[in-house]
Amino acid sequence: MAQQQVNVNGKRFVVDLQNAAGGTVNDNPFELDVQKVAENIFHIIRDHRTYEVELLDDGRIKVNGTIYTTESVDRFDALLRQLGMDKGATDKVAEVKAPMPGLVVKVLVKEGSSVHKGEGVIVLEAMKMENIIKSPTDGIIATIEVQQGRTVDKNQVMMRFV
Repeated sequence: MAQQQVNVNGKRFVVDLQNAAGGTVNDNPFELDVQKVAENIFHIIRDHRTYEVELLDDGRIKVNGTIYTTESVDRFDALLRQLGMDKGATDKVAEVKAPMPGLVVKVLVKEGSSVHKGEGVIVLEAMKMENIIKSPTDGIIATIEVQQGRTVDKNQVMMRFV
């Protein structure tokens, strides 16, 4: 099995399993005696100490009654993170840009307003159609860069978030 990064409660480990009973963690070898007790419950002996490990459905594990949050990251997950395409990529949206050139028909919010993702913030007329531009995120409007009755160019910043 290839090396894999595992995060446990936010702490990073590099695990390389050679087989079901051993391998290395951060280049330190280990051996385990593993017995399956029930579905998702295992009895493990390591260095003359016993552990009861339960694999929970949500990626967490319970070891002797203590719950740990785990995340396994393989080389593909790491590459997606590096490219900013991972499922957890939640970079904060800082601004709303015009998706097309048009005329600002109405600004639906004010500076300092709190908005929710998907809430309409600006009505933009383009090609004789009114388009409601929606907030891409939950946030607070810092500045509104456009005015009702004025035109905007494609990708022009229309408002910024705090």
